Amino acid sequence: MTSPLAQRLSPRAIVLIELALAMGGFAIGTGEFAIMGLMPNVASGLGISEPQVGHVISSYALGVVVGAPVLAILGARLFRRHLLLWLMGFFALGNFASALAPGYGSLMLFRFIAGLPHGAYFGVAMLVAASMVAPDQRAKAVARVLAGLTVAMLIGNPLATWLGQWLSWRWAFALVGAIALLTVALVALFLPLDRSEPRQAPMDEIRAFNRPQVWLSLLIGSIGFAGMFCVFAYLAPTLLEVTKVAPHYIPFALAAFGLGGIVGNLVGGWLFDRLQFRAVAWLLMWSTLVLLVFPLAAGSIWTVIPSVFAVGTMVSLSPALQTRLMDVATGAQTLAAASNHAAFNIANALGPWLGGLAISAGLGWTSTGYIGAATAVCGLLVFAWSWRLERRAAPQTAATAA
Repeated sequence: MTSPLAQRLSPRAIVLIELALAMGGFAIGTGEFAIMGLMPNVASGLGISEPQVGHVISSYALGVVVGAPVLAILGARLFRRHLLLWLMGFFALGNFASALAPGYGSLMLFRFIAGLPHGAYFGVAMLVAASMVAPDQRAKAVARVLAGLTVAMLIGNPLATWLGQWLSWRWAFALVGAIALLTVALVALFLPLDRSEPRQAPMDEIRAFNRPQVWLSLLIGSIGFAGMFCVFAYLAPTLLEVTKVAPHYIPFALAAFGLGGIVGNLVGGWLFDRLQFRAVAWLLMWSTLVLLVFPLAAGSIWTVIPSVFAVGTMVSLSPALQTRLMDVATGAQTLAAASNHAAFNIANALGPWLGGLAISAGLGWTSTGYIGAATAVCGLLVFAWSWRLERRAAPQTAATAA
């Protein structure tokens, strides 16, 4: 059954709304990942170490973790259109402030602030996307909006890296702020106000959120996705120190990662529509494999580029887990959808932190692949726990329905 909003919209209007929402994903993806490609530049510009830049990355991720549930709860009574406009405007301000940060401490603070609206924006955007299509097309609709995030990996991140290498890393954040303002204009222009959309009282969302399968789905993302960030956060120095390439090769590697993300995003949505929750297990096994291969491939530019592409395909977990949360979080969909991105940014904080520990301990830049593979296996164990609980509950649910 389609929503009242979907019944009022033409196919062209739906495409334009998805484009507007995806532009926000493009802004967020560029802002989140640009610093990873510019890690050596930020370290040099601020006079800090590269693991310290990893802490700046973790600061943004912590902002997402804090902001996603808090802003989703505070905005539960707002119409989705209004909430999207406020969140993206706030994101623009956080990135303009990051571009002007005078030192390491202020950059840490401004990246935390910029991360606050990230999860809530994606959560609300995913709900809008899912509300415009038939129930069996939700994962693909979610994937189309998330395509903005993956296109950022392909185009936005290499562009920001090139701009940062040419001028200054500060211009990369200024670019992100400008794209965020463009998103505000597009959402205001194309997304109509839907006064019939369901809105929850904050306490009702919190009560409905407290279910084992919701928490387990979030735990899968928090742990199982950390490996991608573990490798990607230190990709630039790995290319310079292990692969021994010149800095101008870094944007090409980032583009390969982004192309992998686009492919993975589409495959993840398609696979979940076909296999439902089982798709998550297959995606985690694939993630383990590609992370184990990365250290072996890092020695040559001809093998590391395909390997980075394969690591990028791990993005396939995002639409799969996003749709899973829509299924198990009835009555708390806004909070659950936003919390999914909080979970992925726990992974974004966990991955660089674990990778930094391994590198600082002298295990080498490529140790990030092995650390990442271990986190993917842990995610697979959480999946098995969730699957077992669901299988046990199925007969009871059937008996209650009868």
